[in-house]
Parts: sequence; C-alpha cells; structure tokens
Amino acid sequence: MTLLHRTMQAGLLAMAAGVAAVPVSAWAQAPGPAAQAAPADEATIVAHGVSVFGELKLPADFPHLAYVNPDAPKGGEISEWAAGGFDSYNPFTIKGRGAALSTVMLESLLTGTADEVGAAYCLLCETIEYPESRDWVVFNLRPDARFSDGTPVTADDVLFSYEQLRDKGLSSFRTVLAQQVAGAEVLDDRRIRFTFTPDYPRRDVIQAVGGLPVFSQADFDRNDRDLSDSSSVPFVGSGPYVFDSADIGRTVVYRRNPDYWGRDLPINVGRHNFDRIRVEYFGDYETAFEAFKAGEYTFRNEASSIIWATRYNFPAFQNGHVVKEELPSGEVASGQAWVMNLRRPQFQDPRVREAIGLAFNFEWANETLFYGLYERVDSFWDNSPLEATGTPSADELAILEPLAADLPAGVLTDEAVTAPVSGPRQLDRQNLRKASALLDEAGWTIDPGSRDGMRRNANGETLRVELLNESQTFDRVLNPYVENLRALGIDAVHTRIDDAQMESRLRRHEFDMTNPSQPLGQDLIPGSGLQQFFGSASTDDVFNAMGLANPAVDRLISLVEAATTQEELTTRVHALDRVLRALRFWVPQWYKPMHTVAYWDIFAHPDEQPPFALGELDFWWYDADKAQRLKEAGVLR
Repeated sequence: MTLLHRTMQAGLLAMAAGVAAVPVSAWAQAPGPAAQAAPADEATIVAHGVSVFGELKLPADFPHLAYVNPDAPKGGEISEWAAGGFDSYNPFTIKGRGAALSTVMLESLLTGTADEVGAAYCLLCETIEYPESRDWVVFNLRPDARFSDGTPVTADDVLFSYEQLRDKGLSSFRTVLAQQVAGAEVLDDRRIRFTFTPDYPRRDVIQAVGGLPVFSQADFDRNDRDLSDSSSVPFVGSGPYVFDSADIGRTVVYRRNPDYWGRDLPINVGRHNFDRIRVEYFGDYETAFEAFKAGEYTFRNEASSIIWATRYNFPAFQNGHVVKEELPSGEVASGQAWVMNLRRPQFQDPRVREAIGLAFNFEWANETLFYGLYERVDSFWDNSPLEATGTPSADELAILEPLAADLPAGVLTDEAVTAPVSGPRQLDRQNLRKASALLDEAGWTIDPGSRDGMRRNANGETLRVELLNESQTFDRVLNPYVENLRALGIDAVHTRIDDAQMESRLRRHEFDMTNPSQPLGQDLIPGSGLQQFFGSASTDDVFNAMGLANPAVDRLISLVEAATTQEELTTRVHALDRVLRALRFWVPQWYKPMHTVAYWDIFAHPDEQPPFALGELDFWWYDADKAQRLKEAGVLR
C-alpha cells in the first residue's frame, strides 16, 4: 500500500495531513529513451490487476470479494465521531483542517482489498497493460466510469490529477514520485500511459500511480480550485458517496449516490451499504463518549482501556441496545509512540534518548491504568513477520556490515532493541539507576549542591523536556511518566493544548516530545512511503516528525524498495527495523491485537472479518429490523 493510500484511508476519520505532488518534467514532443516501448521480445501483459509478489488471488471473472455479504441490504445511516473541528474540504494541503471523509468521493485507477497483501485490482480502469520489466504501464479506463455530476472520467482527468499532485502538496511526496515517474501521456480518451524512471525499483510503481486519486478537471475549473489551498467546496468525484451537508466544524454528512456508476462491479458488490455516513465532532474524548451513550452517534472504535473495562455499564448497554465486540485484527500494530524531536539539542546523544525511554513504566500502566488490555509496541512492524528478532542473521549482516560507519552501537552484534521491562511499582528503581548512569555518561549530571535536583550539562543548561499532548484522556498516562522523568532529574513538563494548536506546532516542529499525527507503524509490503517517515529528505515534513536523517537508514530504505521477492523483502525490513529501533528516537507505547468496538445494535457484519480491515464504513450494513426495535423502544431517534 502506498503512503497515499494510507493517508486517504486513515483520513476516513482522522484528518489527512495532505498529499503532495511530484515535480516530473512534461513529456517532450518526441518521447526520449525512457519512454520507448518495451523491446520486441518482451511480452506485454494485459491484466485486471497487479501483484507485488506472485499471482493475484482473484481471477478476472471473480463475482465478489470473499469477505463481503453480496446480499447486504442498502439503507440507513452510520455515524461516528472525530476530535476537534474542520474548516476545509481539502485534505491535500497543510492549509486549513480538512473534514473527516473529505476524500470519500474520490476513486483511483486501482484499489486494494482487505484480505490480500500487495495486490491492486482495476477500479476506474478496466485493464492494465505493462511489460514484464514494468518500465511503463497503460491504464484502460472503463467506458461507463462517471463523476457524480454525470460527466465521464477520461484519461485527461487522470493526467490532470497527476499533474495537480505533481505540482502541489507535501515536499516528501513530490520527492518520492519524482524518483519514480518519468512522465505521463494521454493516448486517447480512455487510455493513459505512465513511464517510470530508469533504474528505479519496479516492484510497486504501478500500484503507486494507480493509487493516485482522480479529480474532475471540470470541477476544478468550475470552482477555480487550487489544490494547495483550503477549500469551502467539497470535491466532485466518481465514488459511491457524495457530500450531503455540514455544520462547519461540528458535523459533516455524506450520502450514497444512487446513480453511482460502479455499484455493480464485482469489486464493489456487498460494499458501500449505508445511505448516509455522518461524522460528529467533539472537543474531547470524554464528551464524545457521553454523546455516544446518549445515542448522538452510533458506532465507536473504543481506544480508551478504562472506558472499555469499566464504563460500559450505562442503561442502553445493560438493556442490550448497545453492543461491545472484540474483532480479530491481522494488521501491523500502529507504531503508537512518543517521538523525540531530533532537531532539538538535548536529544542528540542516544544515551539521553535511551534514558528517557527507561523512565516510562508500561507494565505498571498496563496493569493499573489499562486493565491489562494492551501489549507493548517493540517494532515498526509489530504483530507481523517483518519484526526483527534476536541477533542479525547472516543475510542481515551482509546488508548491515557495509553501513557500519553510520549504524548505532550494537546493531551488528546485539539482539534487536526492545522496550524496557519494568516492575510493578510506578517508579522502577532498577531502570532508574540504568537511566541515571546513562545521563551521567552523557554529561547531564546533578550537582550535589543543587536545590532543584535537576540535571545540567557543562554549560549549566537544564535538561528540559516538554511532553506535548492534546488529549485529556492521556493525562493519566503522561502525568506518572513526567513524575518518573523528574525523579530522574529531568526538568519534564506536561503541556496540554487543543487540537488546532497541536496540529500547528507539529507542522512547525515546535515540540520536544509528542505523539506524531501519523503513527509510525508500517505496511506489510513497505515501499516509497518509508522515505516520508524515515528518509533524510523528509525532515521538513510532518510524517518524519522526529526529523530523522541517517545515511544508513536511507540506504536500507532504498534496498527495501528494490526487493523483488518476499524473502528478500523480509530480510531487508528486518535490517531496517533493527536499525530504526536502535536509534531510540521513540518511546514505544502500546497496541491491541484486536479491534474493540461498540455500537448501537442496528448494524451487522460478515461472520468472518478480513484480516486487514475493520471495515465498518466499507462492508458492514444497516439492519432495519434491529433499528425498528430500538425506535419502538424509544431509545434511538
């Protein structure tokens, strides 16, 4: 999955941070060498999709996805909540705050599925053509593809969309696509060809361009849109949902398009079942929970362990009107963590970073605060086979040894770094002693005559760390952590700000430690998105929140992108994971290997959930009989 896909999917209920463009030269009148057709002896593949490794799971004539209910009824409404507010319908820019689901009406040429890794199937396109070398790809658009205003989706719209993304947006995304794409050319109304730059790894370049959203050029012209600016006008797209209404900053509603051109496609059968999707905004987590209890919205993906364990005791739940479910998840763990801003001088020494990590007692927090619900995050690929374990294998060492000069200490010889284990008391004295020794070695010492007991360096500067937080529910976690840091002699403070301030400060990199806007967990087939999260060229971007710039990491990312087999990919990701963890720029938090959801008993879902998606907005459906019973009981409007 490309980072663009991740951004759009995460943006269903989390505001998308934006998608950037790629500065690619326009095609010349006569194609150059990079644009030449495949050699005569290289066969052209015509297919209904493409897979990174091996064959597609679904044949060209598949009737529907395996995990959907093909007979799911259409109708009803599902409603969820989001934090803060919004003032724009354009999430592809850092200007303004895009509304939740503001990309829901946009489709792409290719789309993935929730039960297959690395595969992309035709959506707006009918077939794709490409040589075995994957030096180029031609997308053949479906003749019946239409935008919601009734105008056809053409190759010109696809080219226009590519050019918009190429020229505007986040710098890291422009950089990535600049490396991938040499150019694009409209062949006729329904055919467009992308040519890829020489020597760039070909593994998932087709999926990358096939995953770009397709805008309506007429919509842009009609509304004088600028993709780099905020917008008060929702996009016109070709997807199953269109904008319905909004109360700016408070509520946004989308409705199912009854004339959606693609409703009968096999890839869409049993999906997009709700007539309306509503998102209600609340200022904080507690207020949102109280609103759910009152029936102001109907579906909740519960992220608070204390609420999950102790507060589902309200009348609607006790009477069976609200359902709690734990559903399995095969997704890579989120990579939730506090990151340290490596742009700040106090975090330059890895011993300081390790000491700060030792002060967080997950075991105490999990037992005391989280009711044992969570597991500790150790890896950027936790809950997957891509997580590095033990000492480096011979194949990993072959990759890592040439990079030794830029590797953190111990990577070549030690076991993969894992989060420290603490004892049952909030302040683990053994870890405190380790952390104290590390800080002393790093030159941050406590003067025996000091009245405040804070650590200072040789210049008399205090070791100060501000932990930035926008969530009231995180107070109970952060305050004990700050106490532990202060016991260590660190001048730690917990600063809570509102959601808008947090977004602004993250964009300007004005923080010491905080949760990044995009969690650091990665994909099962990671590719160019790694450059945005961990690459040296992305230190000015929001995705690389910690400002990581390391030549060994850059080289490992390029090797991961170039992997051509699953075995090769796994080995290279193990090596990268090992190095990232040894850099200790994060304090890993926790994850659940399941979805914990609560909803008013008006919905249904397939008995067998797919491994890689919860899918409540995708393949769940509204149960009219259940809803009628709740209405007759007077508990739901």
